Amino acid sequence: MIRQDRVRIERVVSGLRRWGVPGVAIAMVCGLLASGAGCGGRSASSPDNHIVIPVEGSDTMVNVAQAWAETYHWKHPEVSVQVLGGGSGVGIASLIDGNCDMANSSRQMKPDEIQKVEAAHGAKPTETVVGYDALAVYVHKSNPVETVSLDQLAEIYGWDGKLTRWSQVDPKHRWNEGDAIVRVSRQAGCGTYSYFREAVLGKKRDFKLGSVDQSGSKAVVALVSRTPNAIGYSGMGYQTPEVKMLRVSPLVGQPGVAPTAGNAKNGSYPITRPLLIYTAGEPAGPVRDYLDWILSAEGQTVVRELGYVSLDEHE
Repeated sequence: MIRQDRVRIERVVSGLRRWGVPGVAIAMVCGLLASGAGCGGRSASSPDNHIVIPVEGSDTMVNVAQAWAETYHWKHPEVSVQVLGGGSGVGIASLIDGNCDMANSSRQMKPDEIQKVEAAHGAKPTETVVGYDALAVYVHKSNPVETVSLDQLAEIYGWDGKLTRWSQVDPKHRWNEGDAIVRVSRQAGCGTYSYFREAVLGKKRDFKLGSVDQSGSKAVVALVSRTPNAIGYSGMGYQTPEVKMLRVSPLVGQPGVAPTAGNAKNGSYPITRPLLIYTAGEPAGPVRDYLDWILSAEGQTVVRELGYVSLDEHE
């Protein structure tokens, strides 16, 4: 058993003991994990030749990753793809530790992460683009603002930013209960947080303090839907009837562009990013087969159905 497997089993056992699970049951769980039938660890075949592929990472990609997993398992019952979120950084760390076969990420790996993968596995990570996402700017459905510019977003979210009230964004904005902007953001370390900072604030400017930070993309949209003065950013695939996606323009006064698949495809929407899957070295065996299916017409249909931009749409 490789070291990562031992560490994984020890963590599970420790948790079971804290919950008072009997020793016999713990032994049975250990046996399943060691055989490759449990979650985590590298892809493996159980005694009945059932293949498990663990996938972790980006919350932005959780919905499409779950849909891929379910559709693929329906066509290939002998393969179970186990999907966990937690953020791009969590998935990449899990790949480095050998606890997953595929790391979903909405940002590119950092140089130190690439070095860690190579040190741990003797091979550089392989990056595969599996789709695109227009990072939408969400407000409450009752908010009268329709367009926001990149420089306005920077002044709303950026350190020392001057925009703190909706009436500063749009003079026509008038609310009886005040118009102070409630900034909803993501937790530091996730791919969405990192991409928004780079695309909107620039590499040298940091976020201002006082935002309401959420751990997942869905949570951002849910909070905005309950908060009339809120603004938040999340993947366009998380839109609900209770929120509105703003048009985004490069500069104040210029026409705004809606976050749609077509505008992401033609490059006119200014906050568009690739969705990535990383493997430690070149994927092989069941992982290669699964990744090839994701890139196929069938897998890319799932991307479109979930509100993201497929590879053929972006060409």
